[in-house]
Amino acid sequence: QKLKQLNQFPDFNNYLIFVLTRLKSEDEPTRSLSGLILKNNVKAHFQSFPPPVAEFIKQECLNHLGDNSSLIRATIGILITTIASKGELQMWPELLPQLCNLLNSEDYNTCEGAFGALQKICEDSSELLDSDALNRPLNVMIPKFLQFFKHCSPKIRSHAIACVNQFIMDRAQALMENIDTFIEVRGGPGELRGLWGGPQELTCAPPPQHLFALAVDEDPEVRKNVCRALVMLLEVRIDRLLPHMYSIIQYMLQRTQDSDENVALEACEFWLTLAEQPICKDVLTAHLVQLIPILVHGMRYSEIDIILLKGDVEEDEAVPDSDQDIKPRFHKSRTVTLAHEEQRGGDCDGDGDDEDDDETLSDWNLRKCSAAALDVLANVFREELLPHLLPLLKELLFHLEWVVKESGILVLGAIAEGCMQGMVPYLPELVPHLIRCLADRKALVRSIACWTLSRYAHWVVAQPPELYLKPLMTELLQRILDSNKRVQEAACSAFATLEEEACTELVPYLSFILDTLVFAFGKYQHKNLLILYDAIGTLADSVGHHLNQPEYIQKLMPPLIQKWNELKDEDKDLFPLLECLSSVATALQSGFLPYCEPVYQRCVTLVQKTLAQAMVSPFLWRFGDPRGEGPKVPKPPCSPQMYNQHPEQYEAPDKDFMIVALDLLSGLAEGLGGHVEQLVARSNIMTLLFQCMQVRGDPHDPFNASVGHQDPPKLPLSPQDTMPEVRQSSFALLGDLTKACFVHVKPCIAEFMPILGTNLNPEFISVCNNATWAIGEICMQMGAEMQPYVQMVLTNLVEIINRPNTPKTLLENTGEGWGGTEGPPATSITIGRLGFVCPQEVAPMLQQFIRPWCTSLRNIRDNEEKDSAFRGICVMIGVNPGGVVQDFIFFCDAVASWVSPKDDLRDMFYKILHGFKAQVGEENWQQFSEQFPPLLKERLAAFYGV
Repeated sequence: QKLKQLNQFPDFNNYLIFVLTRLKSEDEPTRSLSGLILKNNVKAHFQSFPPPVAEFIKQECLNHLGDNSSLIRATIGILITTIASKGELQMWPELLPQLCNLLNSEDYNTCEGAFGALQKICEDSSELLDSDALNRPLNVMIPKFLQFFKHCSPKIRSHAIACVNQFIMDRAQALMENIDTFIEVRGGPGELRGLWGGPQELTCAPPPQHLFALAVDEDPEVRKNVCRALVMLLEVRIDRLLPHMYSIIQYMLQRTQDSDENVALEACEFWLTLAEQPICKDVLTAHLVQLIPILVHGMRYSEIDIILLKGDVEEDEAVPDSDQDIKPRFHKSRTVTLAHEEQRGGDCDGDGDDEDDDETLSDWNLRKCSAAALDVLANVFREELLPHLLPLLKELLFHLEWVVKESGILVLGAIAEGCMQGMVPYLPELVPHLIRCLADRKALVRSIACWTLSRYAHWVVAQPPELYLKPLMTELLQRILDSNKRVQEAACSAFATLEEEACTELVPYLSFILDTLVFAFGKYQHKNLLILYDAIGTLADSVGHHLNQPEYIQKLMPPLIQKWNELKDEDKDLFPLLECLSSVATALQSGFLPYCEPVYQRCVTLVQKTLAQAMVSPFLWRFGDPRGEGPKVPKPPCSPQMYNQHPEQYEAPDKDFMIVALDLLSGLAEGLGGHVEQLVARSNIMTLLFQCMQVRGDPHDPFNASVGHQDPPKLPLSPQDTMPEVRQSSFALLGDLTKACFVHVKPCIAEFMPILGTNLNPEFISVCNNATWAIGEICMQMGAEMQPYVQMVLTNLVEIINRPNTPKTLLENTGEGWGGTEGPPATSITIGRLGFVCPQEVAPMLQQFIRPWCTSLRNIRDNEEKDSAFRGICVMIGVNPGGVVQDFIFFCDAVASWVSPKDDLRDMFYKILHGFKAQVGEENWQQFSEQFPPLLKERLAAFYGV
């Protein structure tokens, strides 16, 4: 409050800079704090500072960069870059020349202070520095920085290379022109090899001013920056490194074992980057014998890791989670997958990017980087890696020291994807060993065993269930009830992966599984409860309608509904619970009926509340600070009413509440089918849906919805649109309601169709996909009444299907086998359905889409959606046979993709094929069919006699 009052005085900021730069009677932390308060003021409203105040602050900064205190110098540097990044770099023309001039000072503090400020400016304004807007100051700055590579102070050398590093990834013109000077001034590979000996060589002669010379610097910060530079150069200027690649690899092998872990971590990134380069195999094969043991050793927990992970604590299930333990959750919006396209399982591991389960160690560390490097190298070298790994694994996996054994289990998990084929002969012995490790006395061994086993779940499920699936499932379920929270979490995630792989294989064990998961409800602390919801939702997705048994419903639903009733509308824990209930409702179908009314009503209320908040105050949606600095005190979430009364005390309601509620409503509509009709009839969901379908945003108007207006938004939307997810979920719900209770959708069609048409914008692929699918479902319900709306959507659909991501010519893949899942073909399905109900309107455009249409649908398995689309294309060919003539081979191939079409559809195909043959005559048909690959020719002859 006091600071707020003081900020009302125009010259208050003069006092803040005075305390920072001149009040040396105060201690350094106090002076620095004054500078940080000033920095925040600059960020908030520098443009409104009186010009004399702004000038005084700038001058004081430059005059005191050489302060004796490194803390004060750093604070002044932060202040300078903050002023510069407020658009003042152009308004402060003397800044860069003065800072570069101060680098020449013989006073160490002045030189270091100026370099510190320049490094921060380079970090924050790299693009601007390489632009014409400032007359390309890098042309002077880069050569200047390179001179300081040979400075006697390691801190200055480190600043110099860090400054240059900022411009590698963007290939700044000034750096590219000096690239040889940067990497090496003279000599060749011979000189380079002489530099890997060790730090002492640096003292023998004055060091040359280039990167390779700094490689053996005695200062770890300099070595770290050298490694960082080499990693980036590998990505953007590999041509300059190739002549020296042998020596660079040898150097990086050393640095990956550096005594300073920060250096080792930077060096380890080199292997991750190298694995993505086409030359990886050629240049690295000869070094694998050295590299693999180094990476494997790096995968051990360090003593610090074990302390941070509380590795000595075996039982902590009764310890409540702190707020810091729980990462913020972001709901992933619902994307409609067509029946042929159900995707099971994403990443093999439960952690996504992380190659192990160290979620508490959220920082990227040497262990994680080494594991990630081994994973990507396994994908490059495949089985060629195993001769280097298997002898190590044999020793590690059965080691008496738990830390060593644990690292071996991580290694086994890291290579699972890349080396699976080569590992298969060893899995009958290794999988039982890993299952035994699930009962190890050390919690960290049990948790990593969960993760590694999940990586081999696909293999486990492919074997007879009694051999591995049943023992693995039994032991994993025991670990779900482990007394250690980390093990509970790893077991839950691993079990979710197993569920995705096993699917209906789990049906015989459902009672046992549900008993365990329900028991965990009473045992788990906050964080693991959220993961438990995911495991239950995945189970429902995997076993589907098999869950709809009174015994199972009685076990599962009471604890879920109890949690549902305990949570307030503003509680973020609703996200995973709503996601879970969405899967459960879809699986239980009519079994969910006793629970549907309160769930449905609450979802509608959540949507209504969030929309009401947006109407009252459209700028309340929260967007991340692009450069969040320093800790922020979180505000408690609240109701819209509370926020409007006290916006400074509360956080704005989150759009995710609305998205996740829309997705659960979709799950209810899909699961309950026609039973949802009464719920829809008693609610205002169609009005809310109309509003949600128009939600869009841009940086200036974060919630630019046509809420309360009848006009649809002007689309296509700008690429800056910030809220596609709301529309994405809205269109999914519209499609599901169309299938479940069209009687309530039909009166709104005139309002909905223009909005659907304008959202056919492939810039937002998921929104476009869901809008397209909804249009297709509406077609099937509307029939010929769709006619007034065809032109609203057809042109966009034809444009999308012709986008250049479909094969240019079918002959490349004609007849090479059909029935994969290439897609998403929602556009093709919907065009076919439009043509089925309104052939006169769509058929004239047949020639514009028939080729990509056939190419897309040849890869789809037989199902109802494909059936309706092909009926449409057959009807359109009847109206406009000329539209297909030029691309008839594509149509033939698409027809051949059917395994067992319904009899009447087969007759339609027969008539078109024989009609075409009769039209062109026997001789021309023979010439035409000579183009067919053998498989296509055989299939058409066998099925249709042509």
